[in-house]
Amino acid sequence: MPAVDKLLLEEALQDSPQTRSLLSVFEEDAGTLTDYTNQLLQAMQRVYGAQNEMCLATQQLSKQLLAYEKQNFALGKGDEEVISTLHCFSKMVDELNVLHTELAKQLADTMVLHIIQFREKDLTEVSTLKDLFGLASNEHDLSMAKYSRLPKKKENEKVKAEVVKEVAGARRKQHLSSLQYYCALNALQYRKRVAMMEPMLGFAHGQINFFKKGAEMFSKSTDSLLSSAADMVQSIQVEMEAEAEKMRVSQQELLSVDESVYTPDFDVAAPQINRNLIQKAGYLNLRNKTGLVSTTWERLYFFTQGGNLMCQPRGAVAGGLIQDLDNCSVMAVDCEDRRYCFQITTPNGKSGIILQAESRKENDEWICAINNISRQIYLTDNPEAVAIKLNQTALEAVTPITSFGKKQENSSPSQNLKISEMENDKIVPRATASIPEAEQLIAPGTPIQFDIVLPATEFLDQNRGSRRINPFGETEDETFPEAEDSLLQQMFIVRFLGSMAVKTDSTTEVIYEAMRQVLAARAIHNIFRMTESHLMVTSQTLRYIPFAFQTFLQLRLIPLYRHIHPSGVLVLEYLFAWINFCPHSFLHCDLFIKCIG
Repeated sequence: MPAVDKLLLEEALQDSPQTRSLLSVFEEDAGTLTDYTNQLLQAMQRVYGAQNEMCLATQQLSKQLLAYEKQNFALGKGDEEVISTLHCFSKMVDELNVLHTELAKQLADTMVLHIIQFREKDLTEVSTLKDLFGLASNEHDLSMAKYSRLPKKKENEKVKAEVVKEVAGARRKQHLSSLQYYCALNALQYRKRVAMMEPMLGFAHGQINFFKKGAEMFSKSTDSLLSSAADMVQSIQVEMEAEAEKMRVSQQELLSVDESVYTPDFDVAAPQINRNLIQKAGYLNLRNKTGLVSTTWERLYFFTQGGNLMCQPRGAVAGGLIQDLDNCSVMAVDCEDRRYCFQITTPNGKSGIILQAESRKENDEWICAINNISRQIYLTDNPEAVAIKLNQTALEAVTPITSFGKKQENSSPSQNLKISEMENDKIVPRATASIPEAEQLIAPGTPIQFDIVLPATEFLDQNRGSRRINPFGETEDETFPEAEDSLLQQMFIVRFLGSMAVKTDSTTEVIYEAMRQVLAARAIHNIFRMTESHLMVTSQTLRYIPFAFQTFLQLRLIPLYRHIHPSGVLVLEYLFAWINFCPHSFLHCDLFIKCIG
C-alpha cells in the first residue's frame, strides 16, 4: 500500500505559509470525503430500506397466496391442485421471509452503522477541530496585534507583562489546537480507507450468509415442489396453446361465412322460418308512448321464460317481466314509421305492447313462438312434438277456399275428424288436466276462411248477366220496415278476421283458441288487410252487409239472456249461426257475439 501523506507536527507551532498551504489541501480532501460519505450513506440506507421492504413484501405475498382459496370467483372456485401448490409456496415464502429479516438486521448492524459512526465520529471531529483551530488562530492574531501596538517610549511594565502573558496563552492555545487538528487530519487518511471497506465487508458477509442458509433450506425441500409446479405450468401452457389454436381456427371459420350473416333481412323474399319454437331470444325495439301521439322506440334484449316474456337492458344483471304470454294473442301490425312490427294482446282483449323485429324472419319466428307459448304447450311432457303437430295441422288447414266446388274435392269432414283424432292420440302428448287441448276445441283438418267475398272471376261472371238474387228473397234496394218498429237498432262497422269450424260452443276457451288459430294463420300467410263491412243489429234481425257487393245476410237471433249494464244500457247476448248461400260459395262459422245498444 502506498505511503499516506501527513502533516508534520513540528511545523504546527511555526504556522508557516507552506504549512498553511499543505493544511488547505488536507482540509479540501476532508470536505470531499464528507460529501462522498453522505452520498454513500444514502445508497446504503436505500439498500437497507429495500431489504426491509422485501421483508414486508414477502410477508404480504405469503398472505395473498393463502387468500386464493378464500376468493369467491364468479366462475367457480380455483383448482384444488393449484390451491395446494400455492400453500406450499406460501410456506416457502414464510421461510424466505425469515432469512430476509435476518439479512436486514445484518445490513443495519454491519453496513449502515459503520458508515454512520464514521461520519458522526471522525468527520464530525475533524470539522469541530477545524473550528477550534480557526478560533485559536484568530485569538493569536489579535493578541499579537495588541502586542505589536505597545509604545516604544514610556513603557508600562505592568501592561507589557499582561500583553506578553496574553500572547503566550494564545500561542499555546493555537499550538495545542493545531496539534490536535493535524493529528485528526492525519488519522483521517487512515480512517477513510477503513470506513469504506468495513460496510462493504458487512454487506458481503450478510449476503453470503443469506444465500448459504437459503441454499441449505431449499436445496432438498423445494426440489419436488418446483418440479411438480413446473410440470403443471407446462401442461397448462400446452392446453392453452391447443385451445388458442382451436379458437383461431373457429375464428377463421366464423369470419369466412357469407355476407348474409351480417346483412339484416337478407332472405326477405323466402326466409326459412322455424314455426315450432317454444322459446325465443333476441333484440327487439319496444314502442313507448311519450305523449298523446308521440312515441319512442327502445332497443332491448327480449327472451321467453316459461310462459313469460322477459326484457333485459344491456348491462343489467337480470331481466324483468314484460308480459304474461299465457292465453294471449299476437299478430303482425302495420306501423307508420316502422317495418316488421307485431302486437301482443292480453286475454281480456286489451292492447299490449308493440315490438319491432329486425327482419321478416325474426318477425315471423317471434309471432310463431309467442303463439305456441300462449297455448301453454310448454306445460306438456314433450312440448317440441306438440308444437310440430299443431303447426303442421295449422299449415294444412289455413289454405283459403273460395268456391264450393274446391271444398268438395276434400274428404268428408267426418272422415277427416276421425283420422285427425286418431293421429292426435298417437303423436301429441296430453297436457295437464286444467288446460284443454286444442283438439278438444278446434276441428283439425278444416280450412280457415280469411275473407267472404267472391273471387274476381266469379264476381265478373255474376255482374255480366242478370242482377244478383239474394238467397234470402231480398233485394239490395229493399228497405228495412222491421227496423222502424224495432226497440233495438244499431249499425256497427266490423272487420272480418276469419272463421273456422269448432267442436263445441259451451265454453269460452273455444273462442280464445279460435282467435289464436285465426290470428296465427293470418300471421303465417302475411294477411294483414281486412275488408270493412256493416253489421246492423235490431231486435228482430242481424244484417251483415259486406262493402264489396252490399250483400244482406239475415241472421236469426237466439237470445241467451238479458241484463242491465251498470251504465243503464240494455245488453243482449246472442248465440247465432249463419250460412252464406252465395253462388258457388259456401261458408260456415260458429260465433259468439256480444251486442251493446
